[in-house]
Amino acid sequence: MKIATWNVNSVRSRLDHVTGWLQENPVDFLCLQETKVIDSDFPRSAFTDLGYHLEISGQKSYNGVAIASRQPVDHCAIGFGAVLDAELVGDLDDQKRVIMVRSGDLVLVDLYVPNGSEIGSEKYAYKLRWLELLKTYLTELLAQYPQVCVCGDFNIAYEDRDIHNPKNRETHIMASDDERAALKASIFDLGFQDAFRLFCDEGDRFSWWDYRSGGFQRNRGWRIDHLYLSPALIPAARSCEIDIEPRKLEKPSDHTPVVLDLAIN
Repeated sequence: MKIATWNVNSVRSRLDHVTGWLQENPVDFLCLQETKVIDSDFPRSAFTDLGYHLEISGQKSYNGVAIASRQPVDHCAIGFGAVLDAELVGDLDDQKRVIMVRSGDLVLVDLYVPNGSEIGSEKYAYKLRWLELLKTYLTELLAQYPQVCVCGDFNIAYEDRDIHNPKNRETHIMASDDERAALKASIFDLGFQDAFRLFCDEGDRFSWWDYRSGGFQRNRGWRIDHLYLSPALIPAARSCEIDIEPRKLEKPSDHTPVVLDLAIN
């Protein structure tokens, strides 16, 4: 089974890139982030014509997540509120950033973690609150389902080797100590492991490059797109790779796909 995650930075703007990639890489699940389109305007036929089924949670101009699957899923749950009490969730489902599907024994969670904008800002505080709730959400899922894969754009480089130049990273959004601690608490402390790091210890392997200053051409990137495996799924991991080819296309997303291969049906 192959699972891919990709922040497409507008699914309509990148539709040819996404469908072309799917034709060359017919993964079982493609988890998209930052689709930037309401559900009724999502370009469904482009995916269904390729034999994919869709589960989507969209928002005009911002955010948005979707999962395309080669087989119909058994269950789909949108937002934290599908699992947690509304009083606990509060305003943290207002932005469309969470979608989960269950297929057989596998639970797949697709996330678009808030960027946070600037350390100390209201958006930064929102990001930390969001990650705190994520821990509660995943704890609840793990209590019911042992085989959980969590993927998406986490907007956090967890280690210095995940940044092309980590100098002064503690003052930079997406690499501050509080963000890293929040990611540790919500993911690693629950027993999840980074699928990419099961197979690659190298630095200079990135999934996002700034459009400015020749970021991609100079490989001045960050690894912020992740796939995490629960303890029960870790033995099934066969490979996890970053596919940089879509980033070479004309007018690409600033992110590129990350693909996980699992030895499960």
